Amino acid sequence: MRPPPTFLTTTENMLPDYRILERYGVVRGITVRSRSVFGSFGAKLQQLVGGDITLLADLCEQTRAAAFDLAINHGKALGANALIALRYDATEIMAGVSEVLCYGTAVRVVPMRQASDTDQTAS
Repeated sequence: MRPPPTFLTTTENMLPDYRILERYGVVRGITVRSRSVFGSFGAKLQQLVGGDITLLADLCEQTRAAAFDLAINHGKALGANALIALRYDATEIMAGVSEVLCYGTAVRVVPMRQASDTDQTAS
């Protein structure tokens, strides 16, 4: 059995089985990437053959992961231990240059069981 994650993320507006103690607001991670000449050439060759264009898929995955990590770090810097309503957005700034934004609401949560234990000891 693996240990519970130390930082939770979800695209849902709530985390089931968790109680929100604090809301820190919107956090974001923004990264801007471009394709290299070699990457563009390789992608064109893959396009000729057809099927998956793995060079661009890998670039997209790396870019989204970088934006995700930045958003998590922004949340942690505020004191959050979770991001809810997580979303991505991408914009082509100029030919071959794209911005990827990962954003969500930073919150501090506790498991419902822990929250009810805390409520009972406070009474």
